[in-house]
Amino acid sequence: MVDSTSIEKACRFCPRCGKEAEVEEQGRVPFRCTQCEFANFFGPVAAVGGLVTNEQGELLLVRRAREPEKGKWGLPGGFVERNESIEEALSREVLEETNLCVSEASYLTSFPNLYDYAGAVSPVIDLFYLCQVVDQAVIQLADGELDSFLWVKPTQKHLSEMAFPSNRRAIEKWLSGA
Repeated sequence: MVDSTSIEKACRFCPRCGKEAEVEEQGRVPFRCTQCEFANFFGPVAAVGGLVTNEQGELLLVRRAREPEKGKWGLPGGFVERNESIEEALSREVLEETNLCVSEASYLTSFPNLYDYAGAVSPVIDLFYLCQVVDQAVIQLADGELDSFLWVKPTQKHLSEMAFPSNRRAIEKWLSGA
């Protein structure tokens, strides 16, 4: 296993001028280049998660088939792509991961998250939406990304098996009726 490090600590060269950062600057937020004065704040990237429910008031959970957090439960969702709105990303990610078409979505909450990919940890802001879908019977999971799904009224057991704390917190908020 690779040791994880924050993305800002992994940055050794200025993305503007290419000069190597001085040792005392490495890992500092913001990264400030002593050569050209460029500043990089390593801001969070945006991700979306859909709380998809059925007529029985059950929530759709999907199980991750790859790292990070392989084998744990999550919500359908993923990263927002460049030139894409949050709502477009939500619809695209739910469709890509589950084959479900979002018909309605309303904002629920957001939480910070850390995403460890191949040992580099990046800050993420996860935005969660309550979602209605066109036809729940058409679920087809993204091959290699997800390996199982279930419709449940989440219990503490489910919450303890969530891949990301932000997903767990969003479900807890939904369960509280907030």
